[in-house]
Amino acid sequence: MTLPHFAYFEGQIVPYSKAKVGVMNHTLNYGTGAFGGLRAYWNNEREQLYLFRPIDHFKRFAKSARLLRAELEIDPEKLRDIAIELLRSEGYREDSYIRPLLYNDDEIIGVRLHDLHPRITMFSIPFTRYVERDDAAHVTISSWRRIDDNAIPARGKLTGAYLNSAYIKTTAVLSGFDEALVLTAEGHIVEGSAENVFMVRDGILITPPVYDNILEGITRRTIMTLARDELGIEVIERKIDRTEVTICDEFFMTGTAALVTAVTRVDHQAIGSGTMGPITRELRELYDDVVRGKQDSYMHWNAPVYVKESLPAN
Repeated sequence: MTLPHFAYFEGQIVPYSKAKVGVMNHTLNYGTGAFGGLRAYWNNEREQLYLFRPIDHFKRFAKSARLLRAELEIDPEKLRDIAIELLRSEGYREDSYIRPLLYNDDEIIGVRLHDLHPRITMFSIPFTRYVERDDAAHVTISSWRRIDDNAIPARGKLTGAYLNSAYIKTTAVLSGFDEALVLTAEGHIVEGSAENVFMVRDGILITPPVYDNILEGITRRTIMTLARDELGIEVIERKIDRTEVTICDEFFMTGTAALVTAVTRVDHQAIGSGTMGPITRELRELYDDVVRGKQDSYMHWNAPVYVKESLPAN
């Protein structure tokens, strides 16, 4: 993976090699950090890079920080401007990924969340596919369970919590699968290792509710809006039983990194026809148009990086 040339660190854009913390850093030792993930998409016809839903992403970033008893000193609009400046510094003319990170710069021994000193850093890299076979992913049901809100808040992007995702992903990939589906302690399917999930049954789009230990995904919310408002599809939030995946018509996963990833097999059994379904395909194409600034009615979600267009109000 290509390293960035620049990073936002200690209040300014600096060469990436200058953005460093000590090995005694509290977040490095105890996982007491929060992060976000944004994508920017290149539109070749307009020669423009669009940062997708930055204000929504940075609002969630602030909420993740609050789960760690930390308050961001920079508001979402300023964080958006920093992200744009960072992308301009890199000069990307391709799809990219932006990672804001809250970390505690204390160099102490002692696990806690109080009396720490949070800081913000940010970097960006070129980025294409997260799941290589995103048009026909083969997944397994993981033996690992999704973290519970009463153990570690699942709705926040907290660095230490992603050890759960790492176990899920590595076990699946080393077993020959592209991804895994994860169950709650009660046995309901709720997520992939780092994706929200959707199921299509009889023309209805179904996704687990936010109180079922899922990340409150921005891509998830985008897909629900597009399905309802553009395709006229009914969307229901409810629990999903394990066996429903094998009898549903279509299944897909969503995320900032994963985009809309079609799932066509689960544990060596075909889902629906065994190929990407029509609703999944239509939502993939529509989402791709929206994030690249090709749908005028959703341009307010896109922040142009290069100075040709004005920033949206939100």
